[in-house]
Amino acid sequence: MALKATIYKADLQIADMDRNYYESQALTLARHPSETDERMMVRLLAFAIHANEALTFTKGLFDVEEPDLWQKDLTGAIQLWIEVGQPDEKKLLKACGRSEHVVVYSYSATSHIWWKQLANKVERCKNLTVINLPADATAELEKMAQRTMQLQCTIQDGQIWLTDGTATVEIGRETFKAER
Repeated sequence: MALKATIYKADLQIADMDRNYYESQALTLARHPSETDERMMVRLLAFAIHANEALTFTKGLFDVEEPDLWQKDLTGAIQLWIEVGQPDEKKLLKACGRSEHVVVYSYSATSHIWWKQLANKVERCKNLTVINLPADATAELEKMAQRTMQLQCTIQDGQIWLTDGTATVEIGRETFKAER
């Protein structure tokens, strides 16, 4: 018998002063049986960074043809494709061909090795941004994972803070590749 997803609920307050975006989001996240709490929390963080009314979680690990999050316009065209982890060259090239913008959030201690092997293969992708999140910060995010979460995310001058009322994690970002 196949294992089913574990459902998590998050009430997320977002104050993104860099984009003048201030909203509350009631989110439902389905955590795939093979997904870690850390990866799920990075998906939630990616949502907070790019939040808007059209951004949605997808089937993600349940469907290899879809990203972790995407934003579509009213015609169904993909405006933003977000991957979490270390996708391979083939998936990134396909994503860049299907979407206006592609953003990857890597978060592993081995991200630098992954990127070194991949960088030359995806250099021609002008609509690709690759961001590395510090492994120690994402490990702290993992500790916040609960079946029901009350979270606040503040973004100001490129800095990100996520708090659950008990602990606060500051998340830095290292850009491996910027969109051209």
